[in-house]
Amino acid sequence: MASSTIIVMGVSGSGKTTVAEGLARRLDVPLAEADDFHPPANVAKMSAGTPLTDEDRAPWLDALGAWLAERDLAGGGGVMTCSALKRRYRDRLRAASPDVFFVHLTGDFDLIERRMRERKGHFMKAGLLRSQFADLEPLQPDEHGVAIDIGPAPDELVERAAEAVQRA
Repeated sequence: MASSTIIVMGVSGSGKTTVAEGLARRLDVPLAEADDFHPPANVAKMSAGTPLTDEDRAPWLDALGAWLAERDLAGGGGVMTCSALKRRYRDRLRAASPDVFFVHLTGDFDLIERRMRERKGHFMKAGLLRSQFADLEPLQPDEHGVAIDIGPAPDELVERAAEAVQRA
């Protein structure tokens, strides 16, 4: 599975970056942070506390899909962070990378909100968390992936994610 692409998904503050970094190191594959693919207009909206629309997300999802497709073509695999909140977003990413594996980090709203309020220097505001939870469509049985509760320590989350990827 190390040669496949993996998306670590979930709402903002769920630990996507931490788990994705650990997973990419463990699998020795490149890491892409989906936030880095947002056009400046999207970052400005989120920084102002304005949720993105599906129209705002379309070019962003296409750029993410292009990265995934490049990794598939190269055959080396890769790990990407991406909220991937809605099924149609994941479908769009799967259109670019049909075998992508999703690691969905799940957790309690209060825990994630507290984590978001404690972190510094991130453009995503804690106030947008409710809109993310409202938009979240969990992985369905026909989607290639696993849901992992974020309660354990980060090292344990990386271990659980790696085990799920290896089983896949």
